[in-house]
Amino acid sequence: MDKAARIAPQRAWGKGRLVAKAALGHSRIAELYQEGCAKIRLPKTFDTSMEAVLINSSGGLTGGDRMVWEVAAGAGTEVTVTTQACEKIYKASADTVEVKTRIEVAAGARVDWLPQETILFDRASLSRSLEVELAADATFLAVEAVLLGRKAMGEAVETGLFRDRWRIRVEGKLLHADNLALSGEVARLSQRKAVLDGGAAFATLLYVGPDCEPLLPRLRSLVDGAAGVGISHFQVHGRDKLVARFVAPDGFALRKILIPVISHLRKQKTVPKVWVL
Repeated sequence: MDKAARIAPQRAWGKGRLVAKAALGHSRIAELYQEGCAKIRLPKTFDTSMEAVLINSSGGLTGGDRMVWEVAAGAGTEVTVTTQACEKIYKASADTVEVKTRIEVAAGARVDWLPQETILFDRASLSRSLEVELAADATFLAVEAVLLGRKAMGEAVETGLFRDRWRIRVEGKLLHADNLALSGEVARLSQRKAVLDGGAAFATLLYVGPDCEPLLPRLRSLVDGAAGVGISHFQVHGRDKLVARFVAPDGFALRKILIPVISHLRKQKTVPKVWVL
């Protein structure tokens, strides 16, 4: 075996942690940690909330790369977390990308988890998880969108692996569990009516808050007539949650329906600025 064959390929690794605290009526930094290719930037806001922008400085992920993100919102804080750009998952020659996110939301706090879309390339392999712990009166909004290639670039995903696991708990009790897996012949699977019905862009939205029922009528009117959208309202362990699914032909069509929905659930605050730069 020659020397080049014995050298293991270089892999990206990153871990970022942000802890927010309430101070003088504003959400402030209590702890900020960055390691490897994980970076966190905090742009100036013009209200009492905090906005965090997550950055993967490696420029994309492929098989064997690992990313860990941790966010903790202290009592009474309000934190919006987004990403600098869409995360690209490239073809994997071996192994699987792992992305783990853990979020804690304390009493009276709110976290909006709003990363930009994840773009899967052909033969990509990604496994990610979202673990959330909420206090009894915490508010949480999460949106995760996925694109099967970029339609404008003529890209498509023929084969690959995508696993997504959500576990949301309130005071240790399971409030929401979600497992998604696309494996093998992704192009063929996505054509099935019960899967994506030919769509190349999809998203899951979860909202946990005391005002789910009042928000529901307007939310449904925003998506009235749109194909590939479903919204449900549940009560579990005394907490209300809204769950919505979106399927669209491409990323542009998906954003057209997602942005007004997100704005409504954020009390008319629009999406983070980096979404539209």
